Amino acid sequence: MVIRPRGRENVQYKAKERDEFFRRLDRGGTIRAVAAELGLSVESCYRWRNEAGVSTSRAKSRVYTAEDKAEFFRLLASTGNVSKVAKELGFVRVTCYKWAHQAGIFTGKDTRAQRARFERLRADGVSRADAARRVGVDKRSAQDWDKGIKQITGGRVHPDGRVVRYRQAAILANVKSPRDAYTRGAPVDLARLETVIDSRYLSLIERERIHDLRSRGDSIRSIGRALGRSASTISREIARNTATTVGYLPYAAHRIAAARRPRRRACKLESAGDLRAYVAAKLSKRWSPEQISHRLVKDFPDDQGMRVSTETIYQAIYVQGRGALKREIAASMRRGRTTRKPRRDPAKRTSRFVDPMVSIAERPAEAEDRAIPGHWEGDGSASCLVDTGFQAAVAACVD
Repeated sequence: MVIRPRGRENVQYKAKERDEFFRRLDRGGTIRAVAAELGLSVESCYRWRNEAGVSTSRAKSRVYTAEDKAEFFRLLASTGNVSKVAKELGFVRVTCYKWAHQAGIFTGKDTRAQRARFERLRADGVSRADAARRVGVDKRSAQDWDKGIKQITGGRVHPDGRVVRYRQAAILANVKSPRDAYTRGAPVDLARLETVIDSRYLSLIERERIHDLRSRGDSIRSIGRALGRSASTISREIARNTATTVGYLPYAAHRIAAARRPRRRACKLESAGDLRAYVAAKLSKRWSPEQISHRLVKDFPDDQGMRVSTETIYQAIYVQGRGALKREIAASMRRGRTTRKPRRDPAKRTSRFVDPMVSIAERPAEAEDRAIPGHWEGDGSASCLVDTGFQAAVAACVD
């Protein structure tokens, strides 16, 4: 159960409303659009998103005119509340605060007196919640004051001197996996997202069904039977592609899997260096790739960077489009080929005979009595009989 104030009233949301919010947000909607569609508080939706660690795509930055900025300062002069003016005009609150600070206008109240009173109440033995209620501050500020934390712009300063800053660039610098890329807002190519590779990979429809069956309380094995997949596939999918604290989300899982898909590394011989120069020099001397690969281990026993496999050398020479090694180097190969000759499948090798072979069981009936020359058969020991019979047949024809 989630309780969040909206205006002067406390709005109470059920767990199914929160789940429906994340379900629609996972499909690609914005927070404000989903909140308006479901009739939820925008502040509550943003707080749910931050607590779950879910990232959302940001829309194009809004461009404000000079008239918009002048209207903001006119209303600010009469009300003195930046948030109220921003809400009334429909402007971004952070942008309005930026304008005010650049103009030297700071509407925030001085909390030093409140903090001193809070510390006195705590020294007298008053609980943190009671002291915060008497002073009139929120729970988070009271917690920071109780721990001696000082709030600064974009971060906090702890009593031991440690400074924690919440900067997007610092957060994105620690992205190391596709799951981190999703939770921190890194984009995924749409073409890669919609490409269907093979039926052995889970599709978006199957991921939606996994989410529905898991929300219903089905076990891993029952989900696997329903999808025709092994239980280990379902278990591995949930473990690898669950990136938020709200559980498994199908669209998020699909984006994580798509971001993890491209793993093509640059060939060792694409960039110029000692390894490429060594391989090119040996190829010009008509060394084979296998000789070069084994010789590298002997010439550079302690340098792991001077290692390349035989297949890598062949790929650099023959694979079209890479251009790692020049054609004149490829022409100096022992066999003199500039393109790779594919190996035939042993099951599809060329027959030795032009005509298909005929089984002995299909021979004609006249071959049984051996009345016609040519149907006789025998080895060296019976050659005399064959010759005698052949002579008799020839004599009969002559007569």
